[in-house]
Amino acid sequence: MAVAALITWLVTAVAGFVMLGQWVSRGGHRPGSGTRLAPGLVFTHFALAAVGLVVWIVYLVADKAALAWVAFVLLLPVELLGFTMLARWIPARRSGTAESRFPAPVVVGHGLFAAATVVLVLLAALGVGGS
Repeated sequence: MAVAALITWLVTAVAGFVMLGQWVSRGGHRPGSGTRLAPGLVFTHFALAAVGLVVWIVYLVADKAALAWVAFVLLLPVELLGFTMLARWIPARRSGTAESRFPAPVVVGHGLFAAATVVLVLLAALGVGGS
């Protein structure tokens, strides 16, 4: 489970980087850009997910159960922030904002792999399937 969680987390991160790169390159992070995704929301989502991924990698190396739980707890606000951004992105798809050109398959894939990651991290933290 733990390695599967790492793989899904990495796939999720790649899709997230694609969207983050597009958003930044189109000026979404600049004041007055008209974006529906506040920079604090986007960068907090990114930072917590990145910290969680690092904690997960350390967990895989150290095999300390507490680290698996820390990574899981970090994923909870990441998940909430992600749902918030999705809710703001849906009506913005045709708005001409920085996020309006996110490819829908990338958004959907990011969400599906993120959901799988949360489940796999929880299962690994619970000790299902070994570490």
